[in-house]
Amino acid sequence: MSCCLLEFCRVQELKAVREFLFQNQQNNPSLGDKKTENELAWDDSDWGSWDNPEAKEDGSGTTTEDSAAGSAPWLQDCVVSLSPCSDLMVVAKDHKAVFLSAKWRTDDGGREEMTLAVSWSGTLSTEEGESVSSVICIPLASQKRSSTGRPDWTCIVVGFSSGYVRFYTELLNEDPVLRLKCRTYEIPRHPGVTEQHEELSILYPAALVTIDGFSLFQSLRACRNQVARAAAAGSEVVHPPPLAYKKWGLQDMDTIVDHSSVGIMTLCVFDQMKNASILGGFHASVKGSPPAMSQYITVGGGPYTGFYYAIEGSSQPLLSHVALAVASKLTSALFSAASGWLGWKKQSEEEPTQKQKPKVEPATPMAVRFGLPDSRRHGEFICLSPCNTLAGVTDDFGRVTLLDVGRGIAIRMWKGYRDAQLGWVQVSEGRGERESSPSAPLPRRHAQFLVIYAPRRGILEVWGTQQGPRVGAFTVGKHCRLLYAGYRLMGVNSVTSQGWLLHTQQVCLFDPATGVLRTVTVPFHLALRSTHTHTHTHTYIVGSVHPGNALESLLANKNAPVSCLTNITRVLLASLKGQDPEAVDEGLFQLCSSQLKLLQLYTDIQQLHSTGETEVAGIEEELARVSPTLQRYAELTSGSRPSVSFALDSSDASLPVRSFLSQMECEGEEIRVVPGPNADWTQLGSFLFWGCLTGESPLQKVCNTLQKTGISPQQLLSLLLSVWLHREKEVLKKTEAVRHLHTLLTALSSMKGAVEESWDMQCVSPWWQQVRSACVQSHSSAAALLAAIVAHRAAKANITILAETKFQSEWEAVSLELEQWAVCVRQLEDVLSLQTLLCVPPPQGTPGSATPHCSVKALLEGGRGGIADSVAKWVFRQDLAPERLKDMLQRRGEAESTEQSSQPEQGKGEKSQEDLLVSVCQRFPDSLSPDLLFAHCCWEYVVQWNKDPEVGYLSWAVEHLKLVSSPHIQLGISSMMWNTFIVKCFSAAAFLIEKVGKAPKDRLCRRDVGMGDCAMTAFLGSCVQLLQILMEADSGVEEVTPPELCVEEVWGEAEGPASLAELALEQKGVHYPLVQHHYLLASLLHTAMTFSLRVKPLSLFDSKGKNAFFRELSSIQLMPSGDMDPGLVSLRQEFLLRVNPDILRRHLVCELYNQGLDPRAEQVMFEVEDKDVLGSQLLVLTGQRLSYSLLHTQTQTRPAMELLARLPPTLCTWLKAMDPSELGCPSVPLSQTSRLVSRLIEILPENHGQYSLALHLLEAVEDLQRED
Repeated sequence: MSCCLLEFCRVQELKAVREFLFQNQQNNPSLGDKKTENELAWDDSDWGSWDNPEAKEDGSGTTTEDSAAGSAPWLQDCVVSLSPCSDLMVVAKDHKAVFLSAKWRTDDGGREEMTLAVSWSGTLSTEEGESVSSVICIPLASQKRSSTGRPDWTCIVVGFSSGYVRFYTELLNEDPVLRLKCRTYEIPRHPGVTEQHEELSILYPAALVTIDGFSLFQSLRACRNQVARAAAAGSEVVHPPPLAYKKWGLQDMDTIVDHSSVGIMTLCVFDQMKNASILGGFHASVKGSPPAMSQYITVGGGPYTGFYYAIEGSSQPLLSHVALAVASKLTSALFSAASGWLGWKKQSEEEPTQKQKPKVEPATPMAVRFGLPDSRRHGEFICLSPCNTLAGVTDDFGRVTLLDVGRGIAIRMWKGYRDAQLGWVQVSEGRGERESSPSAPLPRRHAQFLVIYAPRRGILEVWGTQQGPRVGAFTVGKHCRLLYAGYRLMGVNSVTSQGWLLHTQQVCLFDPATGVLRTVTVPFHLALRSTHTHTHTHTYIVGSVHPGNALESLLANKNAPVSCLTNITRVLLASLKGQDPEAVDEGLFQLCSSQLKLLQLYTDIQQLHSTGETEVAGIEEELARVSPTLQRYAELTSGSRPSVSFALDSSDASLPVRSFLSQMECEGEEIRVVPGPNADWTQLGSFLFWGCLTGESPLQKVCNTLQKTGISPQQLLSLLLSVWLHREKEVLKKTEAVRHLHTLLTALSSMKGAVEESWDMQCVSPWWQQVRSACVQSHSSAAALLAAIVAHRAAKANITILAETKFQSEWEAVSLELEQWAVCVRQLEDVLSLQTLLCVPPPQGTPGSATPHCSVKALLEGGRGGIADSVAKWVFRQDLAPERLKDMLQRRGEAESTEQSSQPEQGKGEKSQEDLLVSVCQRFPDSLSPDLLFAHCCWEYVVQWNKDPEVGYLSWAVEHLKLVSSPHIQLGISSMMWNTFIVKCFSAAAFLIEKVGKAPKDRLCRRDVGMGDCAMTAFLGSCVQLLQILMEADSGVEEVTPPELCVEEVWGEAEGPASLAELALEQKGVHYPLVQHHYLLASLLHTAMTFSLRVKPLSLFDSKGKNAFFRELSSIQLMPSGDMDPGLVSLRQEFLLRVNPDILRRHLVCELYNQGLDPRAEQVMFEVEDKDVLGSQLLVLTGQRLSYSLLHTQTQTRPAMELLARLPPTLCTWLKAMDPSELGCPSVPLSQTSRLVSRLIEILPENHGQYSLALHLLEAVEDLQRED
């Protein structure tokens, strides 16, 4: 038993339906309309009989009539909805609609058949310019005890483009988006499954409205009864009951076109803790029981699929006047109420003269939890499976994606289904052995099948999920509609459904050419097939199979052996040759002959790989120069860090014959490679050449075989370079591969059509330019360099041979080609050195990121500052201190022997890092001059600070800026930093302190300035230093000439954006008094934040001074004069008197201890009055020192680790929270730290909260001293 399409209903009067819906187009008989009629007649006479051969045998006149009306794709332009009970269909277009109800009739043969006939047609829209955008038919269950599952009546829900949603009976009235969807009661398959509530969901462009199914069911029944009573009493007054609904404002998606309401879900404890950690961070609190959430999935763009979760328990507003609702067409369209939304009047009755607009309620914001981002892909439709665990999504790329709803991931994708329509079929296992077992009966199993209708191909397919095979394929028309409701009767619950047999169809295919409705029937046993058995047991429901189609299907089978394919193709070709030449299908003959050639080539290459042959080209001297860098590069990229690899991507993975045939094509005697992605070329290139590169295959025989096939040498060269450049790691492990590459390149170059014999040596050869282009674009630096060295040698030999044949002279040939190769090899050597440096992994605990990859092309397009920018980013990842970088750069030009003898022994990794940086700087003496490198490092740190102001990157940016020796570059970089990043935060901090009148709290700082109070204090200190650098640079500009920005000769063709140094030199000069004015304010703000002073800083300046703040530093402003207002002078004196000298003394003591000047700090300590506060400050400083001694990676010793294990847990946790990087001099002798702790215990009272911590610190320091 296999899948089948069963006819269960026919639609009558289909031509009349089309004429009514498209009446305006038919009333204007234009040329285009005539063409349409001609196309319809052509479809009817020719293709109609192809798609439905039974149509000619059927004597029904209706079918013949409707076929002419329905063969064109008019149905695709309509909104169609079929009731799950198949007793009502709605077809709508613009403002018109047709309702078709079920009727039984007797055909000519005396058999009774169900048909759908027109029961009403007319206009639905009531607002001007609105049109029908979505329709669903919801059957309402009967409440009578005698009911066996048939609906009481069917409610038609219509969404309009104006935002209204209106409800009708099947008899209509006239009166109500993006999409309407419904969810009804499903009997839980097994215990533990959450029982889902019934719900109607309405999607607007930026909002989602959900109506509780029980409330809607009761309201619809009550309104219908009221309408019936009102009609009997001759009244039109209807008072609908309130309706519960929720409105969610969908956020964080650019466009939303469809949705699915999955229902209520409850997370397991693990998923609950995972979500709490992701949403709330490290310190998130987790509730005792997982909350129940409603899950919604949307499709559209930005992201392509969005997952929303609404926590259950929020209050539901009521639609007290019940009408659904209006909103903006572009903004949040939503629900409200108005009388008459459910008025079932007769068609002849008139509308009220004045209708009041309903009130629009605001939406509750709901942010997307996560999504599937794909910037170019836009979802079009989503279809949820009956079990609510899977969903099918179509997009504008012609893909069908299968989503796992619970995990939120895509698990499968089908290609080539543009404009696809989806549906689901759920099949239950038959009552068999599982229920008749002697023990407790096992629950019945259920299978899910995805139904895909591809209108472009006119095929209907049934696929097993999740990874199941295709179990059914049907040839249908190209203008059909797949109708899938996704719900059943509304108003059913666990009590009323007992003993019911729900008469509902799951998936129906409506063919407008014949008016036939068919349902898809799938037996359960098809779900038990695997993808392997599918190949042998799948049965297609087609009359006959064309030999060409059969051969193509066989060749596309990945499990078929190549010998079997070759024999079948050879036999089929022989049979064709034995037939009458006029009766032979020419296309089939060409297919067999071309595929046989490709299969023979595949077999020949496969057999050649089994015999080994090694040839040596002898180019070791060429590699000696770059050998150390290559070795270091290989060590850094050899996989010291864990990575994921796949068996299909390994070097041992052979190319399946199916893939080989799909990437090659044969026309006549010529074989060509089909253009495709790089991954396919690499796989094909590996099949052809990898055995040759490893020495496992005879090079010359492989080349001769490929030459006989007629494949162009240019395509073979592209395949060879693709495999070489993409398998860099394996190439570096095989030392002999370079020699084999030289032999292959030489053999390919000697092929006919490779290097033209008429080539002028003073011109660039297209053949060798192809090799250079591939090398300079590749990010595999080592493989590109090796390929360039080999190609340079081969090109030189080729040019020498040509010169001898042309000139017959012993003079060495000089050509433009060799000059190009010399520049290319030098550039690739530079790039390899730079890439090796960039591959050095960052130390643990630093803000690392993915290793950047560079190429010659990328550096040339990055402008003259691209190299310095790459190294600056590396400095940031390595967390190199400015002084440390300065020491490294001072080694430039020094002999290594002198450096090794004079400097102390360093760690291996540290020394290697330093050597690599020095090597790169020597290769780029101009691009990486110290001033340029420090300038780029400064800019990189300030950019990172702008991303995360809480980290002290700005202070390091200022330190790098101080090391720039050129005042011109220093002045330009400072001005750019101030204008781009600093002045905005600086002005916000000034206005905040002015507003508060004191040092603001952390919350206010974060709200107004974007950083905490501690970070803002450090920021203001960096502003003071930056403005000071500006003033000093401005003073030194006139004494020094501007530097000349040079670049290395081989990199002189760099094009791209202006470098940072060039931009700095183009900056305008600053107005010194204005910079000094800002320096005064920055010092005042920094002092106020450091010592928590009460001050309004801007009030200490007159009106001229206030107006001059935060202006362009290059502008001329009116500055305060020497004659100050006496009132302002008194304010400044009062501020200075308000500064507590004891605060300054405490700050001085802490700074002296911070710099390791303990003896001088002890002298000042005697003058401090508030010893308690000083003790708390010094306690933190002591903890930082001890943390550096015990936990710092470079100073950790075995005794220190043992002491750390013996420390009390409270002290250990406290030490780990300390940040030693704040110390100016962390390496302080333990004796000084011990003396500091002793002084701490002396100044702290015994009842102080941190006195016990000080005692623990003293014990720890004494133990550490004893260990030393």
